[in-house]
Amino acid sequence: MTAAKFDPTDHPHKRLNVLTGEWVLVSPHRAKRPWQGQNESKDDTPLPSYDPDCFLCAGNKRISGDINPNYKGTFVFENDFAALQKDIPDSPEPVDPLFQLKSEKGEAHVICFSPDHSKTLPELDIPALEAVVQTWADQYRRLSSKYEWVQLFENKGAIMGCSQPHPHGQVWANSSVPTLPAKEHDQQSQYYREHGKALLLDYALKESKDGTRTIVENEHWIAVVPYWASWPFETLLLPKFACRHFHELNADRKTSLAKAIKELTIRYDNLFETSFPYSMGWHGAPTSEIKNAAWQLHAHFFPPLLRSATVKKFMVGYEMMAESQRDLTPEQAAEKLQQVSNKHYKEGKQ
Repeated sequence: MTAAKFDPTDHPHKRLNVLTGEWVLVSPHRAKRPWQGQNESKDDTPLPSYDPDCFLCAGNKRISGDINPNYKGTFVFENDFAALQKDIPDSPEPVDPLFQLKSEKGEAHVICFSPDHSKTLPELDIPALEAVVQTWADQYRRLSSKYEWVQLFENKGAIMGCSQPHPHGQVWANSSVPTLPAKEHDQQSQYYREHGKALLLDYALKESKDGTRTIVENEHWIAVVPYWASWPFETLLLPKFACRHFHELNADRKTSLAKAIKELTIRYDNLFETSFPYSMGWHGAPTSEIKNAAWQLHAHFFPPLLRSATVKKFMVGYEMMAESQRDLTPEQAAEKLQQVSNKHYKEGKQ
């Protein structure tokens, strides 16, 4: 009898996330299983460009009592319910290794992407997206002068815990490097010591040459479903040039980043013809490592949807107790995103 040949599109296997050092279990045969679990509600009710009851719309009063200016582009303000505070006392040194804590100083701010209450990132035009990119760069510069870590991120959609429908992101600044980027620092540093080049730049160029998992690519940027993706349609947005953080981006590279973000998020929305939810965030070199050539700026997109606009991936059971697991292979997920149009589905319905 001839021994069966391993088929990664059908047989369970594990893939190494080289950014964290953690393994991901891939179970492609499970993609065929029927679904009788929870279905999310799909709400694509058109939103107005201005909502008088919205806390983030221009000219409106926030819950704090502050009045928003009549902003025309992006608008940044200190989070009225910040998770971090600037002025707190230092904590005492721990006396027991089993019970450790330390004070964490920082700041948290909200970034309104535009005054238009109805337009998420894929629906903004390129100049508006350029303004978002510039605001990210400005906030990074401002906060990195005072803090070790600057975390720019967006939670899109109620399913991701977004409490305000007005399209916005956030920026938090920490006095220490959080857990996930600390793992990425260790992995990138080790790769650079062993290979003499930046892990993510090497990876971006290899993915560009291969193309199998590439979703969006232009002169300066590439977005791929990473080889080690945990979430069904997870993507990684990478520069194809050495870049440790936003301060190293020139005008051309900011413009091409805006274009890459627009196409990537359009493809997300088009996949299930819905405003595609996700959590996304930027990782770059910590302030004390800003000259470390091992580091590369990059953005993670973690969307929860699995099979449709109403069925999401649950990270429970095995994922919580053992390691991440996915059914659809990253290559299969990439193919689905590659096949959809780069023109937003709403344009054909207007």
